[in-house]
Amino acid sequence: MRIIHTGQLVESRTVVNLLGRTAELELIEALLAERSPTGLCLLLRGEPGIGKTSLLDAAAVRAEAAGLRVLHASGVESEAEISFSALHQLLYPLRERAGRLAVGQREVIDQIFDLAQAASLDVLVVSTAVLALLSEVSAECRVLLIVDDVPWLDRASATVLGFVARRLADTPVAFLATARTGVVSFFDEVRLPQLDVRPLDEQPAATLLDSWYPQLAPSVRRRLLDEAAGNPLALRELPAALTDRQRHGQDPLPVFLPLSGRLEAAFAPAIESLPAQTRHVLLLVTLEPDASLAMLLPATGRADVDDLESARQAGLVFADPVASRMSFRPPLIRSVIVQLSSPAERRAAHQTLADVADDPCPRAWHLAEAATGPDEAVAHVLEQAFLAEFRRGGAAAAVTALVRAAELSPQPADRSRRLIEAAYLASSTGPLDQVPRLLADARKADDARLVSGTRSGSVFAAATATYLLHADGDANGAYRLLTQALDDAATAKPTSEWIDDLLYALLFVCIYAARPMFWDLLGNALARFEPQAAMPLRLCYDAFTHSTRTSATVHEGLARAFAALPTEAAPQWLIPLAFAAMRMDALSDYRHLVWHMIERERDGGAIALALTGLLLLTIDSYHRGQWDEVETLAREGFDLAVANGYHLLKAQLRIRQALVAAARGNADLAQSLTSEVMTWAAPRGIGLTQAFARQALAIANLGRGEYEEAYAQTSWIGLPSIPGTGIPARWMVMDLVEADVRTGRVEEARAHVAAAQQSGVPRVSTRSALITAGAAALAAPDDQAGALFEAALSLPDADRWPWEHARVHLAYGQWLRRTRDTTRARLHLRAAIETFNRLHAEPWAQRARDELRATGVATATTGPDTRTPALTAQERQIATLAATGLTNKQIGQQLFLSHRTVGAHLHRIFPKLGITSRAALRAALDTTTVDEHEQAPRPASPTPKIKTASEPFDNAPLNTAESHNSRLDVLKHPP
Repeated sequence: MRIIHTGQLVESRTVVNLLGRTAELELIEALLAERSPTGLCLLLRGEPGIGKTSLLDAAAVRAEAAGLRVLHASGVESEAEISFSALHQLLYPLRERAGRLAVGQREVIDQIFDLAQAASLDVLVVSTAVLALLSEVSAECRVLLIVDDVPWLDRASATVLGFVARRLADTPVAFLATARTGVVSFFDEVRLPQLDVRPLDEQPAATLLDSWYPQLAPSVRRRLLDEAAGNPLALRELPAALTDRQRHGQDPLPVFLPLSGRLEAAFAPAIESLPAQTRHVLLLVTLEPDASLAMLLPATGRADVDDLESARQAGLVFADPVASRMSFRPPLIRSVIVQLSSPAERRAAHQTLADVADDPCPRAWHLAEAATGPDEAVAHVLEQAFLAEFRRGGAAAAVTALVRAAELSPQPADRSRRLIEAAYLASSTGPLDQVPRLLADARKADDARLVSGTRSGSVFAAATATYLLHADGDANGAYRLLTQALDDAATAKPTSEWIDDLLYALLFVCIYAARPMFWDLLGNALARFEPQAAMPLRLCYDAFTHSTRTSATVHEGLARAFAALPTEAAPQWLIPLAFAAMRMDALSDYRHLVWHMIERERDGGAIALALTGLLLLTIDSYHRGQWDEVETLAREGFDLAVANGYHLLKAQLRIRQALVAAARGNADLAQSLTSEVMTWAAPRGIGLTQAFARQALAIANLGRGEYEEAYAQTSWIGLPSIPGTGIPARWMVMDLVEADVRTGRVEEARAHVAAAQQSGVPRVSTRSALITAGAAALAAPDDQAGALFEAALSLPDADRWPWEHARVHLAYGQWLRRTRDTTRARLHLRAAIETFNRLHAEPWAQRARDELRATGVATATTGPDTRTPALTAQERQIATLAATGLTNKQIGQQLFLSHRTVGAHLHRIFPKLGITSRAALRAALDTTTVDEHEQAPRPASPTPKIKTASEPFDNAPLNTAESHNSRLDVLKHPP
């Protein structure tokens, strides 16, 4: 006997449920218990590999466990012409029981077991003898007849079994059979009640795939789930046909996935049985799925829509009459069609598609695929078409096209150049591990093309530097490479396009390494060359190195530059401007442009741009007090970074999570994240990452009142007046000063304040002004502190920065309580508590409550409930879809929600589950339940539809301190 375990068969007598088949198994059990709405007969119909045989095996296990006698037969193509062969297989275990029958019936049964004599038997005589034999056996125990793949039964056996099945109503015999969708057979005339076995739902399919291949890269896992479309055989066999590198995301997947022998054997017969003209049309549709039938059919010269009818009846395709397009069921049918076609047929089909294409990219691609050998003209057309597509957001497609153009290049120099271009684009599209492979291929093609002072040499340097920085955080190696490339370019009279690539790569090295020497190289290069993107690069350079001296100029320049940007701005323009705006605390004014870039690039575009955009928005959201959004954006970015190998950006996003965790009092998480990031960043000299990691630790220690440890972290960061390092010490002035003051180092605190004021930090932005003014009040003597606190809170737009604003309220309230002005202290402390509560900054809210209690006011803890709540029904639904690898946008499309709403739900879900990334969702969901108050009653799985014999067989942040500020105004200016 066999056990069914997630769709597979293993020798055992234990009964195990099939994953995702609860409703089907319940119906089978009802049939075995003689309480099925179908009576005692049922035909399971479905596509190949859908699990029909597994359901039969599960039925056999349950039947034997219930004491039934199980008889089994399978239709086999090689025996379809042998009369009564299936009947022989089914009844052979009963051969010794035939002796109990009447003489005439016994002789008929004996002749069936002797197939040589059975061919001459009368079908009606055999039918009555078989019915008599089954009645004899079922008198002792009930019987289950199982017949798999009835279309392949021989005609005689099918006739007899049809006769028997129609006469089982008053007998203890049940009949269960299977047939493939779209396959017509003589047995269809029996018209048994029918159950359509549907594909597995998304979650069971994902669980099944993970049980067999738990280490798939997220993008590969998503592609396999889409191609298999819930077909268990495909879920098992598609990954098996891939290489290890492909399964782990190290090599790209082909457009058409390779098929195992089992998959081809399961699906090929349906394709091979179609007319030649139909197969030709299906090949065209497969190779150009976006083309309409109105365009494709005339191109064949002969075919019309009726030629697709046989494919539709076979259940292989479905027509969308509105869009005039075809879709395949399951999608892997496309791979079957391609695998069954010859190379010559595919080239001819591509040429046909190129002739009718009206879009440059599809036309160029089909010309390339129709080529029989190297062809420079086709390679040039392909290169130019897809470079234009890259600028419109089709980065991943551009990489594939450039690699194909390189293959078509007759000259080694052109092949090398195109591979270098592909590598450079791949450094933005990910996965990053394809970059060194492409660069190595370029070297092999023509090493001479990579000499210094050439366009190819510059792009090679830019691609290599970008890879070194993002994949391994090797800022030093990237700096040396770019330094040499810029020196060589100075003697070669380069075009501005060369320099743009080099300086764009150098900008990121400068930002993340945060060393004066690196910024000096960029400044000198901007003075020496004239890149096309000079203005954005210059603004970004000034924002990071001279923001205190040129703040007004930078703000004005940003406003003009952003206003002049086209809708689809090139990344070499938008990204430097966005970084400059972030540095000047002005990014919130231009968030919509960054969001547009993320939406354009996150699915099939330049992943590095989407990741950079997500990082920039987390920084801006943190400053604006939208910390829930920080966590949502950071988690999405982290998952993307891990899947595509962007370790540098992964570390930056981790730091955003650490800053929120630190302020919210999740000390263990903050410590874990900062340790992880600093272990990676310190040996690589990534100064920016280390600075923010230490700030997170300082904030955590300040919140807990561990001021000496906070001082140890802040003292590493340095003075806020040091220009050019790229480390935003001016953002940390309040942390520096509070750590100094709380540890008794008041003079040191005042020195920090003086340095910040003298260097012009308050001029950079209203946030910098608030931070500096708050720090000055903290460090001031008592006779000056009150006025300085009032001045800080009266700054224009001070409440736009809720975290810093609340900290100033807290410090002012503490000072007022210490100076015995308890009435005003209470107002400021309450303002601080309200904002900290909204931010869920529990340690800081507790500090404020303690101070308020010291003024004589009783307070109640309003921190988050420490119990782990269950998920609501909608939260579980969203979490389940996210666990399968779907993006927020894809989840929203399925549930009719915006992707931002999905992100907000995930933000609430992650803390409930105690996790920090999507990678942990699947395991966490196994241990949670749905909230009993939210759970709507529903069946374990959809109730299948049974066809009877009579049916045919076809938010901006709230200003929580506003009310208290109004009361403070009354105190300051009494009527």
